[in-house]
Amino acid sequence: MNTSNIMNEEELIKSAQTGDRSALAQLVKTYEQTVYNFAFKICRNKERAEHTMQETFLSMVKSISQFSGKSKLSTWLYTVVSNHCLMLARSSKKHIAASLDDEENYVNESDVAEWKITPDKVTENNELKKLLDEAIQKLPADYRIVFLLRDVEGLSTEETGKVMELSVPAVKSRLHRARAFLRNELNETFKYERT
Repeated sequence: MNTSNIMNEEELIKSAQTGDRSALAQLVKTYEQTVYNFAFKICRNKERAEHTMQETFLSMVKSISQFSGKSKLSTWLYTVVSNHCLMLARSSKKHIAASLDDEENYVNESDVAEWKITPDKVTENNELKKLLDEAIQKLPADYRIVFLLRDVEGLSTEETGKVMELSVPAVKSRLHRARAFLRNELNETFKYERT
């Protein structure tokens, strides 16, 4: 393999910042699927996900010269996707979700300790995956994004904080509440199925 023709991401970004369209196109190609998949997980709508992806890359094209490299490009792209999806959710009259901040019963420590559904169990069980997906959609958008960034995309608490412009304790709190909410939702579902 001829490595002289292959640029690493840092070189691609620097080239794109100087106006190299092929470097910019390569960055878009590299992140296209990641951005679309993440947008779809949040929006749950093909058209909105595609629109979000287009807006994200439009923002990247417009702002690549200002990208400092202090964070990973993927973290920056997650930020753009998250902000766009939050704006869509807030502007949508149909999107009405209760705030988890007011639901003290969702953050019972002993309940959270009983959370036994791990990502590997979810992938093994399609029915469980479908139920979890439905429960995730009931989360308010900002909690859903924190949950998806941490537990699905695998970002660190610090990276999630940068994306969401939240402190580490705030990320932990939202993640804790989101997980507890999901656990309660699934427990309710299983309770009804067993009766």
